[in-house]
Amino acid sequence: MKAVWIPKFGKPDVLEVREHQDPTPEPGAVRIRVRAAGINFADIMARQGLYPDAPPPPMVVGYEVSGVIDAVGQGVTDRSEGQRVLAMTRFGGYADTVCVDATHSFAMPAEMSFEEGAALPVTYLTAYHMLFNVFRVRPGDHVLIHQAAGGVGTAASQLCRSVGGVTTYGTASKNKHDYVRSNGCDHPIDYHSVDYVEVINDLTDGRGVDAVLDALGGSDWKKGFSLLRRGGVLIAFGWANMAKSGKRRVTHVVGELTHMPWWTPVQLMQQNKGVSGVNMGNLWDERETLLDALGALLKLYEEGAVTPQIDRAFPFQQASEAHAYIEAGQNIGKVLLTP
Repeated sequence: MKAVWIPKFGKPDVLEVREHQDPTPEPGAVRIRVRAAGINFADIMARQGLYPDAPPPPMVVGYEVSGVIDAVGQGVTDRSEGQRVLAMTRFGGYADTVCVDATHSFAMPAEMSFEEGAALPVTYLTAYHMLFNVFRVRPGDHVLIHQAAGGVGTAASQLCRSVGGVTTYGTASKNKHDYVRSNGCDHPIDYHSVDYVEVINDLTDGRGVDAVLDALGGSDWKKGFSLLRRGGVLIAFGWANMAKSGKRRVTHVVGELTHMPWWTPVQLMQQNKGVSGVNMGNLWDERETLLDALGALLKLYEEGAVTPQIDRAFPFQQASEAHAYIEAGQNIGKVLLTP
């Protein structure tokens, strides 16, 4: 088997492809010959040494794959060799062969491509959990989605559209606005040229929004909190502002920490606002929550309510280019690796 390794923290060019013996599925597990693997921003931060949940280097990251089962472990009765599946992997997904617990694999709809299968689990699970489990979005709500042209942003926009009657605001570079609108975002905002807080206050007559989905962090958490209506919730699910292109910079990390807001229970109570955090990796053992959400997402896919959008698929040998591409903010939709 081949896998993309992070041998040490650093720039994208530290990534390297290595060969190893094929794994053997343990009881209750299946082995998948991978056709596509998803890249997430957590992988970028892990490579830079900014993701505390990641194993120490040398490591193989990756949370999601799609492919074909070619071996079944003892005791598995509902999966079979030759079955097309998508699967969740808690690290190890940047490989052409993976073994996962059978309950973390899902039969792919006949019309779903391998690229779509690898693009669905992490971004759509994250967006679904934030919107339906943490916030519980309803018609009439107003939602701010940061990085609306990225994987989670695309998923969140489509899911809000599936509810109907939800007004969405999405931050994205101007050249990505047509794409953002095509996925259901009502008000794309070019954060490079305008202050999104001012724009949203103008559009809402100062009332703000009911939910903010924020993977930026730092000072943006403070700005998002200021936009919340009474009863609103800021959901933090990443800290992209912490990572700069290349490798970890201590001075930048310290600067970001100084911009992090602090809220007390009394402040939240007095303002009738909430702050919640989401880290899907730390929900790995909440199997029922994850399986219910992914089952709902597959149903929405079959109904045509959600459609993973693929920007580019890079071969393993170009994994460094894939990471650099995402760091530069060039992607519109999901970026994948293919063996």
